[in-house]
Order: sequence, then structure tokens, then C-alpha cells
Amino acid sequence: QVQLVESGGGSVQPGGSLRLSCVASGSIFSVNVMGWYRQAPGNQRELVAGITSGSTISGGLTNYADSVKGRFTISRDNAKNTVYLQMNSLKPEDTAVYYCNVKEIRTLSKTDYWGQGTQVTVSS
Repeated sequence: QVQLVESGGGSVQPGGSLRLSCVASGSIFSVNVMGWYRQAPGNQRELVAGITSGSTISGGLTNYADSVKGRFTISRDNAKNTVYLQMNSLKPEDTAVYYCNVKEIRTLSKTDYWGQGTQVTVSS
């Protein structure tokens, strides 16, 4: 069973930075996508950024929501089963609970694992 533990959330002023981390424990299928989603009150959960497992220790392809492009950077360390989200130039609209996700991709199935969520609050 895969377990995800997030850390790094908190409160910051607009324009500030935070770095989220998520450590995955257990056996993860080699082909996977690690990502971050967020959910603000009254909104649906949305994808923030994702990164594929790739063939190197630092992973492969990345994708971002348009709203965070140029401000957020996702990265991973496959040796540590860890994914990071560096968030710069934070805005009040970035306030949400951020969830770590691992999606295992097999030929005939996909399996999702979720962290418990970490609160990010951007406010002056």
C-alpha cells in the first residue's frame, strides 16, 4: 500500500514563497505520474502540476495549470520517492488545500493515491 505524506504548507503574504514536499512510502509501480492538486472552499479539486517518472532520477515531463505557469515549479527525486512543489510569487487566489497525488499507470489500469492535504494560505 502506498502512503503519501505532505509537508511545507503554511501562511504567507502575497508575493511570498513556499515549498511543498511529499514523500511516498511503499511499492510504487515504475511508470507513474506524481502531482499536486488543490482545492479551495466551494471549488472542485484541480490539477496544479504533474511530473512523469521518466528515465532519470529527476523524472521526466512536466505540466502545469495555466494559472501557475512561470510561478510554480514541480520536481521529483526518484531515489527518495519524493515530489516537490516550489511556489513563488504567491497570490491570494492560490489559497487552498494542496494534495499530493501518485498515479500508477499500467497497461490496463490506473491507480490513484492521495495524501491527506496541506493548507496553503496567502493573505496580507
